[in-house]
Amino acid sequence: MEGIHVEADASAFRDCFSLAWKNPYVLRLAFSAGIGGLLFGYDTGVISGALLYIRDDFKSVDRKTVLQESVVSMAVAGAIIGAAIGGWLNDRFGRRTAILIADFLFFIGLVVMASAPNPALLIVGRVFVGLGVGMASMTAPLYISEASPAKIRGALVSTNGFLITGGQFLSYLINLAFTKAPGTWRWMLGVAGIPALLQFILMLLLPESPRWLFRKGREEEAKTILRRIYSADEVEAEIQALKESVETEIREIGSSNKISIIELFKTKTVRRGLIAGVGLQVFQQFVGINTVMYYSPTIVQLAGIASNQTALLLSLVTAGLNTLGSIVSIYFIDRTGRKKLLIISLCGVIISLGLLSAVFHETTSHSPLVSPIETSHFTNYTCPDYSSARNSAAWDCMKCLKSSSPDCGFCASKADKLLPGACLILNDTTKDTCHVENRLWYTRGCPSKYGWLALTGLALYIIFFSPGMGTVPWIVNSEIYPLRYRGVCGGIAATANWISNLIVAQSFLSLTQAIGTSWTFLIFGLISVVALIFVLIYVPETKGLPIEEVEKMLELRALHFKFWEKRPKTLEKSQAL
Repeated sequence: MEGIHVEADASAFRDCFSLAWKNPYVLRLAFSAGIGGLLFGYDTGVISGALLYIRDDFKSVDRKTVLQESVVSMAVAGAIIGAAIGGWLNDRFGRRTAILIADFLFFIGLVVMASAPNPALLIVGRVFVGLGVGMASMTAPLYISEASPAKIRGALVSTNGFLITGGQFLSYLINLAFTKAPGTWRWMLGVAGIPALLQFILMLLLPESPRWLFRKGREEEAKTILRRIYSADEVEAEIQALKESVETEIREIGSSNKISIIELFKTKTVRRGLIAGVGLQVFQQFVGINTVMYYSPTIVQLAGIASNQTALLLSLVTAGLNTLGSIVSIYFIDRTGRKKLLIISLCGVIISLGLLSAVFHETTSHSPLVSPIETSHFTNYTCPDYSSARNSAAWDCMKCLKSSSPDCGFCASKADKLLPGACLILNDTTKDTCHVENRLWYTRGCPSKYGWLALTGLALYIIFFSPGMGTVPWIVNSEIYPLRYRGVCGGIAATANWISNLIVAQSFLSLTQAIGTSWTFLIFGLISVVALIFVLIYVPETKGLPIEEVEKMLELRALHFKFWEKRPKTLEKSQAL
């Protein structure tokens, strides 16, 4: 359907492990570069647990929400800059050099954070870590893609996605391990220095990307590396295809190393690649993955589990499902194809978000009432807004939790959490008093008989998102651009991803306060529908295509606006000629 196409072997997953046995060099390249994904995942996951203890050590952070937001978001801001600079670094100095610089910046940031005597230096460290993470996020999949045989390229690039989710899972384990250790959060943040140092050493021992070397005229070095990657009967064809690709590019554009934005959009193959690549990265964030992960403690509370420690353990299960999804991606990416995996993923995400939206609506509109008898049981702890309300008889748990002068919490009935409970001032003393009577204390969500459906919706969302929208955008961006533009375009796409991440993260709480959680998830569901239509029309299938053939496919491919109609075979054959 997409023009020139080399069918991928259906047993690509088995081939991946077979190749690892016969030629472990390829797997060594992939996993060494993939450690950048591990660092990416670890940093995004560890800060949620570390922040609890940072607030205990630095009272100014505990008092000022803006400082808490800065500690988290400055890494994202740094990642935006790192991804943007990373594109230029990749094309100018090479993929390997860019990874080494990313490791150095990441390590410096970790040292600054782990030894920070005040919030200001902690934030500076977060910026350095963000620069490294942003650079690594677009360089690691690019390096793996360019150093992988075509028929298992998807599976090997998926290892980067697996290591991202594995890093998140590891961060939750580390958070649990260091909760009782002296200097808690310093250990949580600092321990990531070990894999950063390991990757730096490994990359010093590994070669540059063969395709980048070829583009820079260092053909003999590139051929030596390609002969270690490909089997004897495949390597000459690969070298010839790469040589033709570079010669065609130089003939059409010239040997100038300068790339302008105008040139990017004037070149049809680059423009089509950017639309697909940047679009996927933006939609990856706007379908709400970070907000669903952020809101998981609330969803756990909706299920009737009010314990923070239990919520942390269930977050570990959430991260585990995310990692499992990445393993599924490795298996299916070269069997099913990128586009089909995206379509299946988005269909599941739409259903999951619809379920979450419905559960939140039911919970909001049917939360337990506030009982004046239950509330009066806790003398001196009654929520002031409830005491002064004229229509206190109409108050329920959700209205109690929305009180803000001061904040209030809901102490569930001792007999049954779904029966009317008490609306009390939100502080540690009140929480302890509620717990002494073996009652559940709610501050984010309310007790609901639909809680198990919320947990089901959360699990389904992650199971569907992770193998498709979680990993495929990075794979597509590592293989869809012509060689000359690959670093710059990859940097543009990664920058778009991080900017979208920042926009969604900063607007989510305001959105839930303005229109409610149910409508917020419904909006994410509608965006997912738009994303599905975008994938059907704009994203080509690159399964099994040698990287040099992707460019030819984009040149010949017409946009498939009537995506519900199967293209005539005669058209496919004419495009393949």
